[in-house]
Amino acid sequence: MKPPAKLKPWLGELELLAWLRESKDAAEQRRRMVLWLTHFGKWNSAAIAEMVGVSQPAVWRWVSQYNLLGPEAIHRKGRGGRRRGHLSEDAEREFLRSLENEAVAGSILTAKRVHVALCKQLGRPVSLGSAYDLLHRHQWRKIGPRPRHVKADPAVHAAFKKTSPC
Repeated sequence: MKPPAKLKPWLGELELLAWLRESKDAAEQRRRMVLWLTHFGKWNSAAIAEMVGVSQPAVWRWVSQYNLLGPEAIHRKGRGGRRRGHLSEDAEREFLRSLENEAVAGSILTAKRVHVALCKQLGRPVSLGSAYDLLHRHQWRKIGPRPRHVKADPAVHAAFKKTSPC
């Protein structure tokens, strides 16, 4: 069995106990309890994980973060966020603002036209779903019926008749 981990002396014994008691929620309490048990109980990570009800890799990660960066290291931000966005949020807003001017001028704006403009903006092909996702993210939706059918007006029909969007 592995020996127990050792904590760097970022906090003294009384400070560590006071820090444990100042926890704001249950998740923070668990992380701090793992560190407290590591320092005072001298148990190994498997025993601490079982006592606190977390996984052993979580114990290793929290002790490692504490030893590297101190007490503030275990206040995690989380893993959420945009990882695969083609444009930043500000660039998306600016892109839609330019399309909004076109729509206000009387042009019928569809997801396919947004897709074509998005491909031109990025300089590479993207899926049509990306255009739908972009519109959905910014709460753009279809408003009202069209004034006339697309095929009834040859000029409008020609604008929509594109073989390749990119």
